[in-house]
Amino acid sequence: MTRVTAPVRPQVGVVVLTQGTRPDDLDAALRSVLAQVDVEVDVVCVGNGWSPVGLPDGVRALALPENLGIPAGRNAGVPHVAGDLLLFVDDDARLDGDDFLSRAAALFAADDRLGVVQPRVESPGETAPTRWIPRMRKGDPRRSSPVFSLWEGVLVARRAAFEAAGGWGDEFFYAHEGIELAWRVWDAGYEVWYRGDLACLHPAIDPARHDFYYRLNARNRVWLARRNLRWPFSWAYVGSWTLVALLRSVRSSAGRRSLRPWFAGWREGWRADPGERRPLKGRTVLAMTRRGRPPVV
Repeated sequence: MTRVTAPVRPQVGVVVLTQGTRPDDLDAALRSVLAQVDVEVDVVCVGNGWSPVGLPDGVRALALPENLGIPAGRNAGVPHVAGDLLLFVDDDARLDGDDFLSRAAALFAADDRLGVVQPRVESPGETAPTRWIPRMRKGDPRRSSPVFSLWEGVLVARRAAFEAAGGWGDEFFYAHEGIELAWRVWDAGYEVWYRGDLACLHPAIDPARHDFYYRLNARNRVWLARRNLRWPFSWAYVGSWTLVALLRSVRSSAGRRSLRPWFAGWREGWRADPGERRPLKGRTVLAMTRRGRPPVV
């Protein structure tokens, strides 16, 4: 008698990050992960300065004694999950459909060079901001394309690519860590794609609700350049975003008020230690340029 071996289901290590301030949203995020079919999920809920409680069966808790910031919190969860693929989910996001992960896993199985996938973001009852489509020509949000920046709320990564890129940049704390991850994944020889045929759900929110938004936005722009770019790209990148900030400031009184914290962060970016420096290879900069996204904006 010939024994039929059941197909091996892809294993996905899942890191869900939370500060414990949105228990209903967190529960929805976790249950959207546990509902996935045709994959094995190994799920850890990372409490950033909080000890997660009341979690569904099948989810382990990892309590961090203090809020280490978003990138460091995600990184902390990675060693605690198994799987050749990694799924990162923020507690205010959830997967759309129970086949999200099986479809994502099929994309990675079909292309050894695929390193990271960002899904399309939908905001039920609202219009999702176009900034969540990480390309300059937004167009149809359902169109897939290679990209050089990422919205970080929901991502699927090949573990080998994530590790080759050095993981998330702990030093950023908040904002722009997805840009660096995308750059470094490309630099490691993998590709980063926005997939318009995969979807997640996230409320349409204003990032400026955080009082530190403008300061960290500017600081981390400078740090991106200092950590990842050689001259003249480093100066061109910082200069172009400084010009963008100035142009935005003339549009409204709110924009003008943002300049003070923005330039405080800009100065901090030059004065403070940005952490590890790993300049992009010339071939990576060339690949970005050929695809219409040189690292100058």
